[in-house]
Amino acid sequence: MQIHIICSWNQQKIIPNNFKLKCRLSKTKEVASPSLESLNREPHKYFDQAIITVRAGDGGHGATLSMHSPKANSKSQNKQDKEKARIRSSYKRDFDGSLILPVGGHGGDVVIYADEGKDSLLEFHKKGRFNAKRGGNVDTMGVLHSQLRNGLAAPTLRIPVPLGTVVKHKRGKFLADLSNHGDEILVARGGQGGISLLDMPEHKKKKVMSMTSNVMADENDKVLVLGQPGEEVSLQLILRVVADVGVVGLPNAGKSTLLSAITLAKPDIADYPFTTLMPNLGRLEGDPSLGAGKFSSEATLADLPGLIEGAHLGKGLGRNFLRHLRRTRMLVHVVDAAAEDPVYDYRTVKEELRMYNPEYLERPYVVVLNKIDIPEAMNKLPFLVEEIQKIGSEESLVQSLSNHAGLANVNVISHEDKKIKEIDEYPRPAAVVGVSVLRGINISELLREIRSALRKCRESEEALNP
Repeated sequence: MQIHIICSWNQQKIIPNNFKLKCRLSKTKEVASPSLESLNREPHKYFDQAIITVRAGDGGHGATLSMHSPKANSKSQNKQDKEKARIRSSYKRDFDGSLILPVGGHGGDVVIYADEGKDSLLEFHKKGRFNAKRGGNVDTMGVLHSQLRNGLAAPTLRIPVPLGTVVKHKRGKFLADLSNHGDEILVARGGQGGISLLDMPEHKKKKVMSMTSNVMADENDKVLVLGQPGEEVSLQLILRVVADVGVVGLPNAGKSTLLSAITLAKPDIADYPFTTLMPNLGRLEGDPSLGAGKFSSEATLADLPGLIEGAHLGKGLGRNFLRHLRRTRMLVHVVDAAAEDPVYDYRTVKEELRMYNPEYLERPYVVVLNKIDIPEAMNKLPFLVEEIQKIGSEESLVQSLSNHAGLANVNVISHEDKKIKEIDEYPRPAAVVGVSVLRGINISELLREIRSALRKCRESEEALNP
């Protein structure tokens, strides 16, 4: 028996055995970055994820120095020259009398921080590499004197990202969740600067060694003079929108119109499905009934693209955005009351939420029956309110308002909480409100219900975290 190792140059080596091994070279394919045209045409596919590479700055170099050997003072040397020579030869010393030698400057670090002025990660697809500056070298002509200074440290490179950005290594290791303005994480450290060494003749080394250990023994020590390289890492950035209230529903139910009616947001609105391609954020004013506490009761609403049946399996746009509900305290479920079967539409969206993440159905929510200005919708409004209020458990509603207010901030869930239940076993809606967003009907009542649910959530959070 023989083994044939077949190489690319068609030579063979014969080894006794019963196997035939063929050697081949293969090259892995790298995922291409999206083109500028693709970014402009389909921004919703790229706005919440990006991969970047950052490199910290290298440390500055030290220097190889020789000690100044003053010559005998001549009679013609005046007092000013003598004083300059004395200052120049008065070396910097540590508390124990040892010489202090200059070092190269530290390389620039790389920091990623949350900035409330940013709203997407699209810009990182256009520029995916960031390099910090290197540290300054020791400025010297090769002679040790008292005027020597360390190399300048390079500034820190600070990269802003939107609130809610999760930073991970490209291989998957979690680094940070930047959910609040000003949160930051050091992702790459700059290199240390090189040290300076004294190059002395052999007969002087013993004397100089009593003053400092930084004496060059041989040529191999020169590597210590060089600054260390900065760290380089590839990072994955994942955006999870930070909002108190998530607005969900089927396409064309009126979610964007609702957002524009109760906040100052100006989302794209049109009479066709999937007008919303990326989450829109709006700021809801605080509850006026709280007086001075009005400003602390403000809330952020996120209008998500419409869900369709099968969204949890990747149909439509919904699956790409369902993760943005993770941080919400409560949900607002918008239903088109003029549709053929609003109750079925309501159940469809709840089923998609359940199949994607059952925890979403444990949160308090308000159902909005929109378009009641249409006569057909107004006629069946009492029936729809009654039917929707029947779906769910009253006991679960109380538990939802009391125990699950801070669920968006909980990362560890017990095995029992992960148990998937049927839709009727989850909490009932906190309220069902019929409105016409377009005509401004019952908007005040809707705002009152949303603020009431948010207030209960905050009270529960304060009780759990006094």
